[in-house]
Amino acid sequence: MERLRALFRSCRGNEAAAVTPITGSGSNRRYFRLTGIDGHTLIGVIGTSKEENHAFIYLAQHFWHQQLPVPHVLAMTADGLCYLQNDLGSRSLFDALQAGREAGGCYSEAEVKLLRRTIALLPALQYKGAEGLDFNQCYPMATMDRQSILFDLNYFKYCFLKATGLDFHEVRLEEDFQRMAEDLLAHPSDTFLYRDFQARNVMLDGKGNPYFIDFQGGRRGPVQYDLASFLWQASARYPQALREELINVYLQALREYTEVDETQFREQLQLFVLFRLLQVLGAYGFRGYFERKKHFLVSIPPAIQNLRELLPNLKDSPYPYLLQVLRELTCLPRFAPVTSGEASVSRYDGQGSLVVDVFSFSYRKGIPEDTSGNGGGYVFDCRSTHNPGRYEPYKQLTGLDEPVIRFLEEDGEILTFLESVYRLADAHVERYLQRGFTHLMFSFGCTGGQHRSVYSAQHLAEHLHHKFGIEVHITHREQHITQTLCKP
Repeated sequence: MERLRALFRSCRGNEAAAVTPITGSGSNRRYFRLTGIDGHTLIGVIGTSKEENHAFIYLAQHFWHQQLPVPHVLAMTADGLCYLQNDLGSRSLFDALQAGREAGGCYSEAEVKLLRRTIALLPALQYKGAEGLDFNQCYPMATMDRQSILFDLNYFKYCFLKATGLDFHEVRLEEDFQRMAEDLLAHPSDTFLYRDFQARNVMLDGKGNPYFIDFQGGRRGPVQYDLASFLWQASARYPQALREELINVYLQALREYTEVDETQFREQLQLFVLFRLLQVLGAYGFRGYFERKKHFLVSIPPAIQNLRELLPNLKDSPYPYLLQVLRELTCLPRFAPVTSGEASVSRYDGQGSLVVDVFSFSYRKGIPEDTSGNGGGYVFDCRSTHNPGRYEPYKQLTGLDEPVIRFLEEDGEILTFLESVYRLADAHVERYLQRGFTHLMFSFGCTGGQHRSVYSAQHLAEHLHHKFGIEVHITHREQHITQTLCKP
């Protein structure tokens, strides 16, 4: 502590009147806020690893000279284990998004603006940050290579997968790990990989400007990893529509630095999402199961849910055994999401669990056919609500696109409409679960099957899946889009 006080004295020319500890997270470094007699504050850091501290200080100084939004390192001890940086305040982006997280991923417009501002800055760090950067100064390695990928995959295997007690064939799993490593390295890059880009590592100053911190584990690597890390952060519960909007914001900013093949980029992104989810589960397993740090344990169920939602999109994956293991993992009882009402297993006819089908459609093309033989369920007419399709900016969009969602929700008619639908649907699903029925169908129609019906069908499906934990099949018939929200 005296070393930080001495640094403060040499930097500010007066004594630190108060030194207040700041709660850390995953790092072993200790943080303090030092307040001078004039009220000026600085952040002091005491590390345990010279190499890690050196990497942070080098990167921070390089990024600062590149005019990137990072802390300014003002002074350090000769051995580099202690340093001072400017005080960016106490509010992280994670703190600022608390209301949206607690609302289950329903983020306000103000919160979404913060997310847009943050994600739009990422390409600058990745590209400008790499200009003139000596990657040999990075710790513990200069580049994301095969060794580091396999280290992360085995981190998942030994610190998380084995800790669950799930039985698996280690050699077959290793074969898929080797194939994944090859695919992740198929597109080499000279950009800076932040590696732990997430809302906890973004500070907001007094004006709400984002600043990046804790990038000491960065190295040379592909840009998709950071985007996956941020948008699939376990506790954030970002809805897919918001993820899509933020991906588009990122791609727009990325085009300032390089040409983008969007189809190829999105294909690569999906692979990095899978890799990142495995990597963070390994970290959560070590920090949670072994070090018993509570907030890592709390993050495991939402990380498993992210994995559960991703798996249906990987049917053609070249890692069949890995996907088999992951499906079994997500079905372990300990990871089952909390559900409302009774269990969804059929006790009535022994045919299985309740499955709900939700359709959007155009009345011009007829009501969707019930193929279950149960008689059709409910059909709701959305045509009484305000139609965004009447306005030119929305004609080429659907009810899954953020501008249409914003139009409908700000108008409010669709929300009032869905309140009644939710009450009816909740009561019906709950009764079906009690009686053990296995199928229920909801259909939403509008003029073109593009805006209002799509929005309503998607939101009811997600509502029922989240509340009851049941399997829901979504079909946006006129848009040729299908999706399955899997039962855990």
